[in-house]
Amino acid sequence: MSESSHNLRTAVERATDDFLRHLRERNASPHTIKAYAGDLDVFAAYISARGSKKIDHIAIRGFLSHLYDKGLSKTSVARALAAVRSLYRWLAQEGVVEQNPAKLVSTPRRPKTLPRVPTIEELNSALDGTMPEVASFPERDRVMFELLYGCGIRNSELVGINLDDISMSNQAILIRGKGKKERYVPFGESARAALAAYLAWRGQLLASVKKSTPALLLNGRGARITTRSVGRIIKRIAIAKGLSPEVHPHTLRHAFGTHMLEEGADLRAIQELLGHERLATTERYTRLSVKQMMDVYDRTHPRAK
Repeated sequence: MSESSHNLRTAVERATDDFLRHLRERNASPHTIKAYAGDLDVFAAYISARGSKKIDHIAIRGFLSHLYDKGLSKTSVARALAAVRSLYRWLAQEGVVEQNPAKLVSTPRRPKTLPRVPTIEELNSALDGTMPEVASFPERDRVMFELLYGCGIRNSELVGINLDDISMSNQAILIRGKGKKERYVPFGESARAALAAYLAWRGQLLASVKKSTPALLLNGRGARITTRSVGRIIKRIAIAKGLSPEVHPHTLRHAFGTHMLEEGADLRAIQELLGHERLATTERYTRLSVKQMMDVYDRTHPRAK
């Protein structure tokens, strides 16, 4: 190892130590710190072996190629690049370097994986009958399921609904989506019945806590529920109902689009209901349905075995 290479590695290792100390002071996740430490140690070793006198975007691209040559996946390479980017972003903020060389390096494109969506039968079975014992407030929790799956709305849109946004007579809800865009989405008879039962419970809750709020969905203290709480509740109830532990609010939105497409809905109508700005986003559901059809074919067709 040449003296210049040794000095460069030492500089990277010293910078890494300072960076990791900064992360600990900021109470970063121990998992994140451990991952960064491992990736940056490999980076320092590569820089030393390369014998370069400086670290620029070409050196970092070479580092990524080195990782590919070692057989690492795109996900692992992307994580290593993120670690190098974070290190040099911090060094730039501290004035140690003038700019972040990793900014000029593109993140490896990861393979697009489509989420596993519960079938129509699985979701109907989960929503039929009573809520499980793990449901803290059955009336509210049923409404969350009915609106997420029945309307295809986002978690953030769900918690943002106010009481005045709901028209029970028209069976429609005013949804405030991304970019402050508004749209009306219809809801079905199941959601209407669930809302009616919940609104009675909501009134009793607010009377007991002596509060008033425009929010539709409330926690036990009468405050607007958070997206994090919704995610936790949906997962807990999904597991209790026999669904995959991977189910979360966005899974129900995917299921809405997939199932409507499977039942013959027009793609542009689904686009409007989901509030997608581009049709290409909605077309993901086409690919999802094709994948599901292929799975069914592989499992059932005698010539596929």
